[in-house]
Amino acid sequence: ELAGNRTASGERFNPSGHTAAHRSLPFGTCLHVSNPKTGRRVAVRVNDRGPFTKGVSLDLSHGAARAIGMRSTQNVRVNKC
Repeated sequence: ELAGNRTASGERFNPSGHTAAHRSLPFGTCLHVSNPKTGRRVAVRVNDRGPFTKGVSLDLSHGAARAIGMRSTQNVRVNKC
């Protein structure tokens, strides 16, 4: 997604926000995502569909990934808020 484009939920995408894309969870679902390597955790809200890459179940916005110290694709822990 590019900044300002509409997400599947209809809102404008904000790369700095704390949002995520998931294939099936309802829009608005709150998730706690933690990075086991850094121990940091962030709350995100599902506002888009995807990712459509095999083996990847969650796509974090840049702001959310930065908040937990992610630099690339990696394993994270996900729990509902």
